Amino acid sequence: MAIKEGLRPGGRSARVQESIHAAVRALLEEQDRASVTVPQIAVRAGVTPSTIYRRWGDLSVLLADVALARMRPDGEPANTGSLRGDVRAWAEQYLDEMSSEPGRNMMRDVQSSATPGYCVTIIGGQLQTILDRYPEQPKPSVDRLINMVVAPTVFRILFSVQALEVEELHRLIDIALSQ
Repeated sequence: MAIKEGLRPGGRSARVQESIHAAVRALLEEQDRASVTVPQIAVRAGVTPSTIYRRWGDLSVLLADVALARMRPDGEPANTGSLRGDVRAWAEQYLDEMSSEPGRNMMRDVQSSATPGYCVTIIGGQLQTILDRYPEQPKPSVDRLINMVVAPTVFRILFSVQALEVEELHRLIDIALSQ
């Protein structure tokens, strides 16, 4: 269950959602995720627990929604002047952000409760922006970049003791960009 579509942007519903998201973010900074509860969030946000349950269904869906909101990019990917440079800059930032403890927790929250394909849409949009900057240049598809760069990065972040090394990330990018 996700936030209901068709709500007025910037209206009361958006303000309530933002106050609940802000409460979740603040509580996650103050205490361990396992100890965060819907009643705590409701008190911090100034709403009733039933408001949270009505909109999100349960805590895991709310945590995923907050994580997805944080994963949405603030702006366009860095423009370094070259396809390889842009993909490297994007991938290094993604690796850095997602391999942090908050990043790992966001990925777990999203994985456990999010709509399938949502993350691929966000990441794919960022990668497509990069690819579109170089219309005259041979380049891989977004799917190839996701399969050869993003997927191994995510796998290592979630299932390995150590995240992918930057040098290995660069090797994967070189392979993905080779035609």
